[in-house]
Amino acid sequence: QLQASGGGSVQAGGSLRLSCVASGFNFEQYIIGWFRQAPGKEREGVSCMDGYDGRTVYADSVKGRFTISRDYARNTVYLQMNNLKPEDTAVYSCAARLNYCSVSPDYDYWGQGTLVTVSS
Repeated sequence: QLQASGGGSVQAGGSLRLSCVASGFNFEQYIIGWFRQAPGKEREGVSCMDGYDGRTVYADSVKGRFTISRDYARNTVYLQMNNLKPEDTAVYSCAARLNYCSVSPDYDYWGQGTLVTVSS
């Protein structure tokens, strides 16, 4: 099970930190990815992080602004989002998969999303 939280409303240039708490599976074995979907748009991969080696991948649209991290003691993955832009407005969800870190949405397990709204 995956549960995302931390969304909210901020002005452009602001920051938010999203959390994804995992339960019911071996957290260290899985890659955790963050995805977002804006109204009327397709789901977009944002970032992912490998549980074993800490390897990360970021979408070009968020590089340099978003940072993914993991807290193994809390079975939690964070997405620190800085310098937010109106185009970052979307429902953000976390997902889990095995094998390799990818921002394509072919993940096995999905959590419910959390809404991020960025105003100009």
